[in-house]
Amino acid sequence: MNPQEISVGVVGLGLMGCSITTCLLIAGHPVVAIAPVSVDLVHAEGRIRKHLTHSFENGVIGNDPEFYLDQLTITEDYAELSLCKLVIECTLENIAIKESVFKKVEAEIASNALLASNTSAIPISTLQKLTIHPDRFFGLHWAEPAHTTRFLEIICGDDSDKSKAEYLYELSHLWSKEPILVRKDIPGFITNRLMYAMYREAISLVENGYATVEDVDRSCRNNAGYFMTLMGVFRWMDLTGVAAYHTVMKDLLPTLDTSTHVPKLIDDIVKSGGNGISNANGFYDYTEGEAQLWKETFTEFSYEIRELALKYPHDVVKQRLRERVDVPG
Repeated sequence: MNPQEISVGVVGLGLMGCSITTCLLIAGHPVVAIAPVSVDLVHAEGRIRKHLTHSFENGVIGNDPEFYLDQLTITEDYAELSLCKLVIECTLENIAIKESVFKKVEAEIASNALLASNTSAIPISTLQKLTIHPDRFFGLHWAEPAHTTRFLEIICGDDSDKSKAEYLYELSHLWSKEPILVRKDIPGFITNRLMYAMYREAISLVENGYATVEDVDRSCRNNAGYFMTLMGVFRWMDLTGVAAYHTVMKDLLPTLDTSTHVPKLIDDIVKSGGNGISNANGFYDYTEGEAQLWKETFTEFSYEIRELALKYPHDVVKQRLRERVDVPG
């Protein structure tokens, strides 16, 4: 596959759309970025340029931002998508908005072009029913910042063509991803189901007085956060002894939170207008300067953790075994 021959469209240029666009430009794709909201025309190029500048400064890319920006078209004209072989919708989590975008996109692209949605909540099987060719429709669930993380879920809906999913799976390796192919649609896909089980238990522990917000975060950072860049939960259980987890599960699982309502702790924050770092009102108290510094620190961290993670890919042990076999003597 030659990414320079695969033009990709991105519809929606908020924070996520801009970092996805950056990722695709770094991979070598010509990108047509559609701004469904006019205000995005004002901010999008600046955001993408900033991502590219940081990537250059951190050694992720070898050319200055202009080299990649030459392959970018930012426009409100959906007709510019006509030559795209893949279009990724990155708009709000609103079915009506997404349906409107799909109609505009499908009016322009070829019947064999692929269409995907960067959704984290709406079932792919539901969205693909809003399209003309549901077999070529998939979910592409990214993690922010899309141009530094290895994460990507490729989700099939009930009507998705699995061979086209395999194509996206191979293509995404050119985006420096270690992709997850979700072969059957399920609410929340894979990663969100795992993470929201943790979020729910974390909130329950705080609400019931077992620990503070700070204690729970410290636990996550210094336990799961210590090994998860190298391995997932199944490899961790293998490494540390499966039998012990079997024993603990019998007593522990019945005590875990299984509530189906939104917890009061998060409900109160949202009802008071809180949104976390973005408006300095969340589980923690922030000054405006502190919130901004958390954003900057996370950006710095994302590049440093990427550099470390790339030294330990998913097949690192198999690579090392092959190296040992190849060493003479």
